[in-house]
Amino acid sequence: MIVITTPTGDIGARVLGRMLDAGRDVRVIVRDPAKLPVGLGERVDLVRGSHADPDVIARALTGAESVFWLPPGGPANVSAEAAYVDFSRPFCDALASSGVTHVVGISALGRDWPKPAGHVTASLRMDDMIGDTGVAYRALACSSLMSNIARQAGPIRDDGVFYEPSPGDVKLPHVASADVAAVAARLLLEHDWQGVAEVPLFGPEDLTFEEMAAIMSDVLGKPVRFREISMDQFADAMRGRGASDGMVRA
Repeated sequence: MIVITTPTGDIGARVLGRMLDAGRDVRVIVRDPAKLPVGLGERVDLVRGSHADPDVIARALTGAESVFWLPPGGPANVSAEAAYVDFSRPFCDALASSGVTHVVGISALGRDWPKPAGHVTASLRMDDMIGDTGVAYRALACSSLMSNIARQAGPIRDDGVFYEPSPGDVKLPHVASADVAAVAARLLLEHDWQGVAEVPLFGPEDLTFEEMAAIMSDVLGKPVRFREISMDQFADAMRGRGASDGMVRA
């Protein structure tokens, strides 16, 4: 039995689909089963609730061998520490008495960065906590997800512009959600690995936001521009989407 968390999310839904395509028995933890991809809800064992709930986790891990772990990291959490570390604590507490042998989690690049780094620092602390339970663990250390740009589909469509609080001429690593899910699925299906390790994930080339704008312009057949915004402007935009002050600072 393979347990999938956040099965309605961008990555989780893709991992779920791959597990079902492979003919594996799958259990999902989900708050609202109606949000599962159409046709998949009848093919899985459903545990309804939050995977931060110890009782929910205990039910979900019964008889399971592998887990795909991804805290939802909602913007309304009081802090990144709460969103990743505190959220994952019931899961780590339950692992010791479960039959789970392998866990694949979604994390972030940046372990060697010497200073506090908000969501990255919290993700790495989560990784360490899971690894300390004794299970075989692979942390998929993702660069920025390409799909994050899709959140600005409206401004791109209506105004031909997208925004980030970063210089437009700096090359940065990015990765596609589909590729992250493919790596996660392979690790969940093939238990030919042991111990604790990170798997850095990034695309075939680093891209600047200006290069992204040029690619979008070519594909869409209309001019698309990148515009750098300040961190204060970015913070205001996050608050407008319901982010707490703690998550904004992270």
